[in-house]
Amino acid sequence: MEKKEFRGERLKNARLFRGKTLTELSAITGISKQSLSLYENNHNKPDYEKCGIIASVLDFPYEFFWQEDECKTTTEVTYFRSLASATKMSRTTQSLKLEFVAKMYEMLLEYIDFPILNLPIVEFNGSDDEFDDEKNAKMIYEIEQIATDVRNHWGLGDAPIQNLQLVLEKNGIIVTGFDTNEDKIDAFSQRTILNNGEVFFICVDQGSKPEGRIRFDMAHELGHIILHPWSESLELITKEEFKLRERQANIFASAFLLPRNSFGNDVQTYPTDLKYYQWLKKKWKASIQSMAYRSNQLHIISDNQFQYMMRQISKNGWRQKEPDDVPFYLNENIFQGAIDLLIDEHILSVSSLLRQSKQYGVTLYPSDIEELLHLKKGTLHVEEKIPRIIQLRQNTEDDS
Repeated sequence: MEKKEFRGERLKNARLFRGKTLTELSAITGISKQSLSLYENNHNKPDYEKCGIIASVLDFPYEFFWQEDECKTTTEVTYFRSLASATKMSRTTQSLKLEFVAKMYEMLLEYIDFPILNLPIVEFNGSDDEFDDEKNAKMIYEIEQIATDVRNHWGLGDAPIQNLQLVLEKNGIIVTGFDTNEDKIDAFSQRTILNNGEVFFICVDQGSKPEGRIRFDMAHELGHIILHPWSESLELITKEEFKLRERQANIFASAFLLPRNSFGNDVQTYPTDLKYYQWLKKKWKASIQSMAYRSNQLHIISDNQFQYMMRQISKNGWRQKEPDDVPFYLNENIFQGAIDLLIDEHILSVSSLLRQSKQYGVTLYPSDIEELLHLKKGTLHVEEKIPRIIQLRQNTEDDS
């Protein structure tokens, strides 16, 4: 029989998953910070009582801490919107959550043929000199062309994209979302290396953010996936380099969502009329501000006209909330579809699926897995059946 050992690295992962520092966990559990550090580094192990306290406080199953992680995942880099303002703890927590999602994805790959990654091969040289107008113009043109190439590669033409989430998922990019509980993280993208390949994720914050903003966030993260390297740590690049990559992803998102020819033809009718932009918003599913920015980028309106429009937007109180804003919620994603298919076809029951997930290191409560995979509440609910201890009495021959 294999001997079970306490896994310190899993304690650290559970702590980070819940966004707790060692100091915070120590204060809640009553276990010293030094002892917790020793546990995490496998220099000591907690007794049964202390392990139970830790499991209860972090809301993790007890067996999670004793399980060897057989499904190895490696995250090389994660692109966060507003990296400079989001805390390192918040970034670590969200990145770790996506690693659990990646493990569930790999487990489901045993049964499901997910869409394969379908990205065009592009070469992006860019420019690192924001004060060189000629190089900047060349960079913008290069990104515009790449955005067009992606649309052509995916057969999207020049029309507005009605369901961006579906387009991304059809082309092998996993889109999910959960409440980051962090105003400074709108969205992030991550490349995770699994035992049998790589997978790209785009994660968006769930809540009350408007449709236009979240669609732009998804397109922005697609820009990172297409344009930028995924083998170097963002901690090693300068703030200026990071800001440049953010700008490049924004340029890509604008060009991808609002193509030069079709959007340009639309907006030229009344290029400075905010009422007209409200009508365009319904067609293109983009914010008024992003369309004004794009109009300026395409030189349809001048810098002075753009600045005047932005002052009018501020005067109207539209900076934070525009007319006709509707909250964006992800559609049923491929994880929901995959799990429903496995259950409906009697390939796996909920119980067997949860047992399988444990073999991949995802020993979490069903509610946590539902949140991570953006599943409908109750999808992984297991109704406990009480064994029957009584039965009908068998007929016996009466003595006559």
